[in-house]
Amino acid sequence: MAGRPRLVIVGAGIVGCALADEFTERGWTDVTVVEQGPLFAAGGSSSHAPGLVFQTNPSKTMTEFAAYTVRKYGALTLRGEPCFRQVGGLEVATTPERWADLHRKHGWAESWGVEARLVDAGRCAELWPLLDKSKVLGGFHVPGDGLARAVACGEAQALRAGERGARFLAGHRVVGVEQRGGRVTGVAAEAADGHRVIPADVVVCAAGFWGPALGELAGLAVPLLPLAHQYARSGPLPPQPRGPILRHQDRDLYARQHGDRVGIGSYAHRPMPVAQHEIGPKSTVMPSVQEFTPEDFEPAWRDAAELMPALGDSAYEDGINGIFSFTPDGFPLIGEAPHLDGFWLAEAVWVTHSAGVARAVAELLVTGRSAADLHECDLARFEAAQLSPAYVEERGRQNFVEVYDVVHPLQPMESPRPLRTSPFYARQQELGARFLEAAGWERPQWFEANASLLEGLAEPEVGAAARDAWAARYWSPVAAAEARATREGVALYDMTPLKRIEVRGPGAAAFLQRMTTNDVDRKPGSVAYTLLLDDGGGIRSDLTVARLDDDRFQVGANGNLDLDWLVRHAPGGVQVRDVTPGTCCVGVWGPRARELLQPLTDMDLSHRNFRYFSCRSGHVGHVPVLALRLSYVGELGWELYTSADLGLRLWDTLWATGLPVAAGRAAFNSLRLEKGYRLWGVDMTTEHTPQEAGLGFAVREDKDFVGRDALPSEVRRRLVPLLSAEVVMGREPVRHAGRPVGYVTSAAYGHTIGRPVAYAWLPAELAAPGTEVEIAYFGRGVPAVVAAEPLFDPEMEKIRR
Repeated sequence: MAGRPRLVIVGAGIVGCALADEFTERGWTDVTVVEQGPLFAAGGSSSHAPGLVFQTNPSKTMTEFAAYTVRKYGALTLRGEPCFRQVGGLEVATTPERWADLHRKHGWAESWGVEARLVDAGRCAELWPLLDKSKVLGGFHVPGDGLARAVACGEAQALRAGERGARFLAGHRVVGVEQRGGRVTGVAAEAADGHRVIPADVVVCAAGFWGPALGELAGLAVPLLPLAHQYARSGPLPPQPRGPILRHQDRDLYARQHGDRVGIGSYAHRPMPVAQHEIGPKSTVMPSVQEFTPEDFEPAWRDAAELMPALGDSAYEDGINGIFSFTPDGFPLIGEAPHLDGFWLAEAVWVTHSAGVARAVAELLVTGRSAADLHECDLARFEAAQLSPAYVEERGRQNFVEVYDVVHPLQPMESPRPLRTSPFYARQQELGARFLEAAGWERPQWFEANASLLEGLAEPEVGAAARDAWAARYWSPVAAAEARATREGVALYDMTPLKRIEVRGPGAAAFLQRMTTNDVDRKPGSVAYTLLLDDGGGIRSDLTVARLDDDRFQVGANGNLDLDWLVRHAPGGVQVRDVTPGTCCVGVWGPRARELLQPLTDMDLSHRNFRYFSCRSGHVGHVPVLALRLSYVGELGWELYTSADLGLRLWDTLWATGLPVAAGRAAFNSLRLEKGYRLWGVDMTTEHTPQEAGLGFAVREDKDFVGRDALPSEVRRRLVPLLSAEVVMGREPVRHAGRPVGYVTSAAYGHTIGRPVAYAWLPAELAAPGTEVEIAYFGRGVPAVVAAEPLFDPEMEKIRR
């Protein structure tokens, strides 16, 4: 926004104070922080939080948030006392599964640049002498982790913000969000001296677990569930040296020192959701603290005493059920309300990530772009089906239960399922589909009906020997048979979960031309592959844009973030709407695709009359379809779209020919990596530019588009394929000459080429084919070599025939 807008932040917990500090540091000094409680122990989660800051996370973004929190709070003092004690973090393993997972976690730390080490049981006991080291297999030690004094951190940042002009109003309960013409204009608050309206151009809700109530005032559903979490302190213990914060995740426990006592936090108890109207009446010392329930804590105390026998001579005391915020996927909520300009969220943020999130929000509003990739945290990431109160509660409960679990990267949530199904779902069940889930959609991973196709496949084609037990989870050798059937025959892929957006109106072509990198203003019947960039030239998404007629386009997008981006930027007269729920799509791919389709359709499917990257409408049997000649697997074929009510008839019409097999995402992922097709959000994000990601071909620099002027001329890193000795899973560090130089994004076994494939980000000087590197996989060095891409059909002969 231009100038220095009037900013109101709701909530003076650690997040609200961090926001005030970050905004005023960037020149937004007309800042008012409104707090219903006292300053700065306001009674929210910050007031009772134990303050543990563990940096390492499977998410690069969340790790960066925590690392910034450590750096910032490590430099803060309040009244001469440090606000953060860098005591280190120690996670111990008492089971082989956890010990293996700590090796995986060590890989994340290496990938994201966090100093960490794996240590033996003896070293664990040196770091935390209360441990019974006979119970411990080893540990993961991060010297930079530590303890934040949350209230002190908040006050210290508030004082700095106040010196720059920010004001903090205690005892002001927000009772309304003022708005006019679809834009926020202020907040209404009740205080001891009466009612007042505080004008604002921007309002940021940092109210923590009160976020849903604040959102309701703005007409916004905030997908956040407050849940109580137990914490208690031991009695006095023998003197101990200052030790790191401890996590015993095999028993869902953590511990920290309080002088001569130890505090124990537990996630092992039943989920305890707290409704908005229940916050306060059941409280003890503050609104965020519910009455302690000893019967829930007893098993946790026994588990803690088993690991730390000295606790057996002590009794716990000062127990609380403290409220924290959980979301359906465990990530924060950052973003602007879709219907109310200027109303922003910085919600479901724990102390660990507070400074990092505050910086990202300030960057977004002041400069229009965050340096961190925020797609995992963006409020707009949720589909409408994921915003029901029942869904938010069920997933929030499950996230609480799984917060310390060893979770496989492909492991789906178990409920509520099935939620969204394509019209082909019944047929897929009949074929023995094994489903995973994404964005609420059931997606077949493979089909047991294809097991008979494994006959005659040699081991190099199946690739089972290249997988350890971890990589073999949520995978079946059947995927190899489905990949082969696609390469040699024809297969049906359910592409219904692919987001479909209709853009129409007199200015639709000019709008899409401005928003995307490639030339989409082509004649009707053409399809373009293109990118959405942010203002800094980072890749927001990749799209296919099909021009159906002069003023109507179908956009194949990656998800709800793309819909939100296009809706927000659409000028008057241009309509942008999601057509996914009422439609479906099947990919018909393989060298026999034309043989299957031509007898069924009134369209001429010859290469001369239906070129690659073109589209047209016609019929398949009795079903009207929109056919796009595209392929995500590197074979001849079409995407066939129709309305949802005719989807089952379309599937049955194709199936009745006896030619195709059904194929799932495991085969799909293998085939697309062999072809070098990128997956946005995994292989590239806003942190990467088109040239770095190998997508410069989709950029027309002779036209104007969002982000064009920010594109760098120099490429310092590249996304490249690696041929490795084993199948890895993604996010592993890549080493060269013994030092970490990059990280893996996507990985699979290439069933056609008979080799494991991993895509990775490497410095440009190491991106040349033939460069030998090593992938650190569960602590083992897996040899790999940079390869030339694409690995399969570099001349595009398979697709263009």
